[in-house]
Formats: sequence, structure tokens, C-alpha cells
Amino acid sequence: MRLFWSFFLRIRGWTIKGAFPYHLKKCILIIGPHTSSWDFVIGLAFRSKLKLYHSKFLGKEELFKPPFGFFFRKLGGFPVNRTGNHNLVEQVVSKFDSNESFLLVLSPEGTRKKVDRLKTGFYHIAKKANVPILMAGFDFFKREMVISEPFFTSSNEEADFQHIFRFFASIQGKIPENGITDLITPQR
Repeated sequence: MRLFWSFFLRIRGWTIKGAFPYHLKKCILIIGPHTSSWDFVIGLAFRSKLKLYHSKFLGKEELFKPPFGFFFRKLGGFPVNRTGNHNLVEQVVSKFDSNESFLLVLSPEGTRKKVDRLKTGFYHIAKKANVPILMAGFDFFKREMVISEPFFTSSNEEADFQHIFRFFASIQGKIPENGITDLITPQR
């Protein structure tokens, strides 16, 4: 599959800007802007190219039902119930605590639709598990995956989120109008 995905990325003109920090044993990788189902396909391709086979992702539980549930589990997914309070942050923190190596990949928007704010679960997981956040963007205009330097959460949540917004500001998703550019607070 690695050859297939490398060929797929090459013929589609995709490249990588930045380097993946393989030295990190644990981290949360947030990928955005999530504007299309194509994000998942491109994500699978880069997962293979970067040899991130140990990566895990959360998915809505409906994805894990027959007939395709086995496929998403095989890819590293585990289902979550997105209704009500199910202590999801604590569940994921315990995964980080009980594994020597754990890479969790999430979309900070939580959906492909236009959002007026980001989900904060990834941030609270990173803070409680004391793991860094790594950002990656799929820029469909430039055909590149942009990888940031990892960072740890600080005591200033608002500043941390502005850092995240600034990273994603120049990255154009497949459907640009569904991006998160307008969530950025102008610098004072």
C-alpha cells in the first residue's frame, strides 16, 4: 500500500513542507482545516508515506458499524459516542497513560462543515496527558501537507488557540469557505 499511496500523492502533485518529529513517543496531531471527505483520503496517503501506522483516530460510532466498521478499526480508529457526557477526555488521557507510544490524530473542527469555534477536547487531552500538540494542514491550493513544530499547552489557553489559528490561517482546505480563517483574532 505504501507504493500505491506514494504514487497517488506524486501524480496528484502533493508534497510535504516541514518534518515529522519521529522522536516524539506521544503527541496529538491535529489536522485541518477539515472541509471535505478528501481530507481522510489524503490523510491515509500521508500516513502511509510518513510510516505512521501506529497512529490512532477517534471517529463517530456510526462509522464502526457493519459493513465497514472493521475497515475503520483496522486503520487505527476507535469509536466515540458524541452525544452527552461520556468522559471522553479522561478516556483518551488513560490511553496515553497506558501506552508507551501513542499518536492521536484529530480534526479540531470535529466536522467538515463551517464552524464558529474549534472543539477543545484535543487541547484538554494534551494538557491532562502532558503531551505536545503537533499541527498539520492539508493545503489543497498548494498541494502540500504543512507540518508545524510541536508545542505544549501553556497556562494561557486563548494564546495557545491563537497560535493554532495563525498556523491554519494560510492553509486552504478543499472547500475554502468551510475553513477556520475567520476565527483568528487580529493581533493588537
